[in-house]
Amino acid sequence: MRILVVEDEQEIRDAIESLLKSDGYLIDPARSKDQPVKRTGPNRPDLILVSLNGPAVRVVNTAKKIRQQAGLNEQTPIVVFSISAVPEGAEEVIGENIYVTSPDDFNQLRALLARVLGSKPRTQ
Repeated sequence: MRILVVEDEQEIRDAIESLLKSDGYLIDPARSKDQPVKRTGPNRPDLILVSLNGPAVRVVNTAKKIRQQAGLNEQTPIVVFSISAVPEGAEEVIGENIYVTSPDDFNQLRALLARVLGSKPRTQ
């Protein structure tokens, strides 16, 4: 499974990439602030993982824009993490195939990704 990781902070992006690669995912990293997400080529992601904060309406609109910039349709799920409107440890569906979470730890994020992708999560 391939995941497009959209995160402004290089250190966070690198850490997420390293952890997800250790789970066997293929990762395409992108910066959301300085670098618009490029249209995906033949290696289309199965999921977009993006860090966004703000009101739910803005987050949904930004997530949809990222999916559109990547040339993907609404069937491609988006998982948004670190949103200020969601309490820590919570997750919910907020839009068309858009999930929001503020995980307590990486295993919680890992479990959500596995559930959305229909695979079994790994734990460390």
